[in-house]
Amino acid sequence: MSRTRGQIYVEIGIRASMERLWTLSQDPDLHPRWDLRFSRIVPRDGDDGGPVSFRYEFRLPFHTISGTGTSLGHRWRADGQATSVLKFTTRDALSPIGPGSGYWRYIPTAEGVRFITDYNYQPGMGTLGKLLDGRVIRPALGWATAISFDRLRLWAERDLDPGDSRNRWIIDAVARSGGFLASALLLRRALTGPFAGAAAAVGVAAAMASCFLPAHRTVPRARRCLRLAPDERAGRAPSALVALPSPGGGGLPAGEE
Repeated sequence: MSRTRGQIYVEIGIRASMERLWTLSQDPDLHPRWDLRFSRIVPRDGDDGGPVSFRYEFRLPFHTISGTGTSLGHRWRADGQATSVLKFTTRDALSPIGPGSGYWRYIPTAEGVRFITDYNYQPGMGTLGKLLDGRVIRPALGWATAISFDRLRLWAERDLDPGDSRNRWIIDAVARSGGFLASALLLRRALTGPFAGAAAAVGVAAAMASCFLPAHRTVPRARRCLRLAPDERAGRAPSALVALPSPGGGGLPAGEE
């Protein structure tokens, strides 16, 4: 997969063993627990050490988007790295994501593992999907990927269940929204009430706290991830992606390493 405009790159450092990270990210039962992009992953067939085909689902309130994919993982490499390559596609007309491909790269470090993904896809949903892709869908996918990676980090490092980290994110988001609402009410009062100066000061303080107060270390944050490849190696697809079969012939062409 060559670097093209619109590719989604996410990287995070995780202070955990390669073995633990590999298990949490590669087990099809564990993967959907931390990754917001999937509700269910069901392996279909594949030999040990060879490509594995699977079915994936993403549940919406009134519809479940489904598709198929092919993946191949290389756990042991001479340089200590591990990689996993993927091609996916869907026939679901309501899916904003069409055929695509990508990879995960696991790079051992003195502190743990650099966990990296880079992927791209063709927009789905016809003309509407193409119109929404650059401004809405790709930014949302990038954010979902990054916050999912931080949920995985919290699980691997602190044994914090992804469901608990999700709840902590919701509580934090509600609290910050409440701070914005309180600041708006106080600033309105400042315009009409007898204690205008004090109300304005408190309102500004509440707004600044909502914006700039750091989240607790157990609250997942997308901003903890890198969103651009810091070096050429990290942003280059493994050569195994070229030979990986495309499910239904719908994958994107990939460039060699």
